[in-house]
Amino acid sequence: MTPRLDAFGLIVADMAASLAFYRRLGLALPAEADTQPHVECTLPGGTRILWDTEDTIRSFDPSWTRPEGSGRTGLAFACDSPAEVDAVYDALTAAGHHGHLKPWDAFWGQRYATVLDPDGTEVSLFAASASA
Repeated sequence: MTPRLDAFGLIVADMAASLAFYRRLGLALPAEADTQPHVECTLPGGTRILWDTEDTIRSFDPSWTRPEGSGRTGLAFACDSPAEVDAVYDALTAAGHHGHLKPWDAFWGQRYATVLDPDGTEVSLFAASASA
């Protein structure tokens, strides 16, 4: 199977302010989400939009810093297995793309890795962990 685009993520400084903006665009986001470190919304067609606070990102990537200007979006591709996360990461980095986070077993139950596209956009690869 080929990895497929599953979600895109936004890193936010202020979750409540960000969600208020997207509510104005018609997304159904409950009020209690304003205080959460991670929020998800499934869009028509099944693609998800994800919001993570800066502190959430720093919890697993301590080197992350707020970009100047734009650069707060990332794409996330679902893989069928942890082994596929590793294989796709290896293939992309072997092709010369910068690996930002090597594959690892994330505390939220996924095998997870991040590669930068040619423009520096973070592209995450993930699959349910074998133990999940």
